[in-house]
Amino acid sequence: MKASPSAADRVEHLLSAPPPLALEAVRQLGGDFTVLGVGGKMGTTVALMLRRTLDAIGQPHRTVTGVSRFTRSTLPAELSAQGIHPVACDLSDAQQVSRLPSAENVIFLAGQKFGTDSSPGSTWVQNTIVPTLVAQHYAGARLVAFSTGCVYPFVPVNGPGASESDPVAFLGEYASSCVARERLFTHYAGLHDTRLLLFRLNYSVELRYGVLVDIAAHVHRGNPVDVTTGWFNCIWQGDACARAIASLQYASSPVRILNVTGPEKLSVRAVATEFGRLLGRAPVFVGREAETAWLADASESIRLFGPPTVSVSQMMTQIADYLRTGGELLGKPTHFESRTGTF
Repeated sequence: MKASPSAADRVEHLLSAPPPLALEAVRQLGGDFTVLGVGGKMGTTVALMLRRTLDAIGQPHRTVTGVSRFTRSTLPAELSAQGIHPVACDLSDAQQVSRLPSAENVIFLAGQKFGTDSSPGSTWVQNTIVPTLVAQHYAGARLVAFSTGCVYPFVPVNGPGASESDPVAFLGEYASSCVARERLFTHYAGLHDTRLLLFRLNYSVELRYGVLVDIAAHVHRGNPVDVTTGWFNCIWQGDACARAIASLQYASSPVRILNVTGPEKLSVRAVATEFGRLLGRAPVFVGREAETAWLADASESIRLFGPPTVSVSQMMTQIADYLRTGGELLGKPTHFESRTGTF
């Protein structure tokens, strides 16, 4: 008898359902795909969406390779069962990287954020040495490299958010290392005429992780919600992954930069209040809203790809239902409240 899918499997199946944006992009892109960092929070979703997309458009012969250190030992077999070729590799090891198979289309999601404050050296290795090796190994490929909105400075909450043409900032070890990651990718892409897109994402949300989940969990547990960083952007992880796949079409030489998030500027206080209604718990607030926050203007990506398919209201309803029914969280707070760049 075939075992019933686990709760985690059901969430991944929901997240990796390919929307029309992914289907159309993959139809137009030639070649095979490699996902670097397939073991991370979004890497598995990207790889599964690619595999499901290729099967849906009748091109099962095209391959999806997932590269990771695979600290979760069961993941390679799970990926293989879904038609994804797993390759174990420490991307900070030049010899291991040199043995990776080539690919026309590469999506880079490897990096380190959590633990930066306690282990800054490891963060700098993952966010500088790894991009250097990857950019050289995949010279000439079409490459989308994940980045973050944290490379921008805080901006006024009454404005449109930071745009792709705004200068970057260096608030804390993590953001500084992410700027370095972008600079290294850009440098080596220029040397090798690699088509590159820097995918500045903030913040991806699913049922187990993300800013909305952080706020909902605080309300659900009766913990105070800090509103000092009082505004944020977010996007459903499935939509973010589809945009990453579609961004391969826009990778260019010289590099292109793209902000990716939802169109709304969301109030932490208003979101917590709505979660209070959905969960039947009155939220408790601390702090006072600052005049600045990490906010991004995603109008260019929305022009290219259209609005996200999953609305904030839909995300909140699903997250509240998931929490009410005892759904397990990933246990990785985003620390979106941080105003010092410490993670």
